[in-house]
Amino acid sequence: MSVFKSILNTIPRPWLIKLSYIVRPVIALSLKGDKFTDPIDGKSFRKFLPYGYGKQRENALSPSTLSLERHRLMWLFLQDETNFFSSPKKLKVLHIAPEQCFLDIFRKQKNLDYITADLESPIADVKADICNLPFKDNEFDVVFCNHVLEHITDDTKAMQELFRVMIKGGFGIFQIPQDLSREKTFEDNSITDKKERAKIFGQYDHVRVYGRDYFDKLRNIGFKVDEIDYTKKIAPEKLEQFCLMKGEILPVCYKK
Repeated sequence: MSVFKSILNTIPRPWLIKLSYIVRPVIALSLKGDKFTDPIDGKSFRKFLPYGYGKQRENALSPSTLSLERHRLMWLFLQDETNFFSSPKKLKVLHIAPEQCFLDIFRKQKNLDYITADLESPIADVKADICNLPFKDNEFDVVFCNHVLEHITDDTKAMQELFRVMIKGGFGIFQIPQDLSREKTFEDNSITDKKERAKIFGQYDHVRVYGRDYFDKLRNIGFKVDEIDYTKKIAPEKLEQFCLMKGEILPVCYKK
């Protein structure tokens, strides 16, 4: 087992977040180069770090922002396809389980009223249960909730809460780990052993593996869902330079 894999599987996530602030500058300096670039901060490296609780993906984790493939893809989509960074109207944004790679940048955006929430994260503004959010109906223009729902036992209730707090005309991005070869989502609450859960669900703290029906589940809540393979709009050499995962789907959800 690699050092990174061992760390991921043994150190609790809140501790990992705190530890990363200490080691990140050292790692970024040691890997400086010009082969791969993180589009979030524009910094380049001779390689990215491996990442994965099970099978490790090479060149997945940016040494500078700690972004993964999905974060870099979302950044490019927001930058090129939305007015998230340029809206003349101030956007009220809710970010569930905020990712470090976005946190400081989004907080500094003058056109955003940016609020973060999570039950356990040490970097979130508001301690909140996604199944019972402490916000008013129709409060947020934009809602981000990425790689969270696979941890939530009652994901239907969580989706309903995301829908409730979003304004009509608002949008959200709700990424999840997804097996597109599966038609139906698989979950089994009787599996409690951590090693068995990691083997079946991909991570010890996941409660399901989402299939292609994930998008329809969001539609049943009331969202209009665009299943966007944004990697098709990015040149092959940029996919390689930014270390993106070809064919990854962005679930972009709208409240009409």
